[in-house]
Amino acid sequence: MVEKFTLPYPAYTGEEERTVYVYLPDDFEENEKMRYPVLYMFDGHNVFLDEDATYGKSWGLADYLDEHEVPIVVVGVECNHNPNGGRLSEYAPYSFQAPKLGKVTGRGQETMRWFIKTLKPLIDHQYPVRRDRNHTWIAGSSMGGLMSLYAVLEYNHVFSRAAALSPSIWFASKKMDDLIARSKVRSDTVIYMDYGQREMKFRDNMMGRFNRVCSQLIEKGVLLTSRIVPGGEHNEASWEKQIPFFINTLLYDARR
Repeated sequence: MVEKFTLPYPAYTGEEERTVYVYLPDDFEENEKMRYPVLYMFDGHNVFLDEDATYGKSWGLADYLDEHEVPIVVVGVECNHNPNGGRLSEYAPYSFQAPKLGKVTGRGQETMRWFIKTLKPLIDHQYPVRRDRNHTWIAGSSMGGLMSLYAVLEYNHVFSRAAALSPSIWFASKKMDDLIARSKVRSDTVIYMDYGQREMKFRDNMMGRFNRVCSQLIEKGVLLTSRIVPGGEHNEASWEKQIPFFINTLLYDARR
């Protein structure tokens, strides 16, 4: 089942109500003492329900989790929909110059502080989740994928595992290289990262960039699973097909 509620969010336009989606396993009410790993996700409106998805097609994640009886709670947060770069600002760890928009102020750090200081305590208190780092994970796609990498590296004391689908690793590449280099990730850190075969052509030297980030993460001791998705594209339909891969990676040998 998927619950929905709104929560005040200090977006760059000021306080606003943001929709939060919480997936709960069907049997959670029957197992009152059960506590589940929790996966936080960006672009929550695109994760579960077609009727809420930006382009009318979601990942259909709840259907997959129900069908396979996956013991996990998933928390998705709606992104900023301001047409003047709202989502880019919210999911950018660093400020940058964007075509047609000019300077976009990166508020990714503020976003993560809200996730950690406001959202996580609420979820820990109200839902049957494991609160410890070993069972607290994060995932997203595109700029949300970039934010997932940023989160697990910058806040490794909070998140032990991450899934980054089609991450925008072309963005602020020097700063991301520096982040990986200086990050102090624990030896049990797990990351799933992929990129679509058909996406490669949209960015210069994208294969080289993907290889570089993978190599850097491995050198840091990250337990990395990386894939080039055959025929993969930059959309929800393609990311839906990757659900078995990233969910199984996140759950694999998770500490009890």
